[in-house]
Amino acid sequence: MSTPHNAAEKGDFAKTVLMPGDPLRAKFIADTFLQDVRQVTGVRGMLGFTGTYEGRPISVMGSGMGMPSIGIYSYELFKFYDVDNIIRIGSAGSYTDKAKLFDTVLATGAVSESSYARVQSGYDKDISFPSQSLNDKLRASAAKQGIPLIEGNVHSSDVFYRQPSDAKPTYWEKLRDERGCLCVEMESYALFANAQVLGKNAACLLTISDSFVSPEITTAEQRQKSFTDMMKVALGAEY
Repeated sequence: MSTPHNAAEKGDFAKTVLMPGDPLRAKFIADTFLQDVRQVTGVRGMLGFTGTYEGRPISVMGSGMGMPSIGIYSYELFKFYDVDNIIRIGSAGSYTDKAKLFDTVLATGAVSESSYARVQSGYDKDISFPSQSLNDKLRASAAKQGIPLIEGNVHSSDVFYRQPSDAKPTYWEKLRDERGCLCVEMESYALFANAQVLGKNAACLLTISDSFVSPEITTAEQRQKSFTDMMKVALGAEY
């Protein structure tokens, strides 16, 4: 029962899927952490794998960049493959000195200018929320492994290359100071909206890869292979 975007058959995915944006990060996670791994899809280069972690079935699949992309892949996983839990594990740009390079952020809400949820289901609020029970499981996993989490809202942006403006305060300072956004990414708002519409569970763990308040930045290889704390937190949760 494949879809136009996914070659897997029903039953190929575990009930829990970790979803990085980069399909090569999905492959890295499968190769590094999972046992008895098999590739279940590769349509358009969007790789998906299923294996086991500490004896428990788990899958990992790329989402691509942006809300339309994760909107398609996560909706299909929830709706057509009977997946119950999707945990986005991605990179983010920090809006505050409280979230430094390589820190792990657990999203408690996703603030966005996106029209995704309004167009999809009529949901007209500019914030969507993760599953509280899923977040609790991720908190427990992090505590057990001694991995600190920074919690707060994240900004889910539709635009990576926003044009310069002389406005003060800046748009990101307003999002930080007025909406409590710790950092910016591009997918969680749509993922949380899909989970809400379909009665499923979604969460988001992010690793800070660059910053609006300091000149630090990670390399493409580091973003693919070095964000292991969030991977361990997601893998170690008891779903």
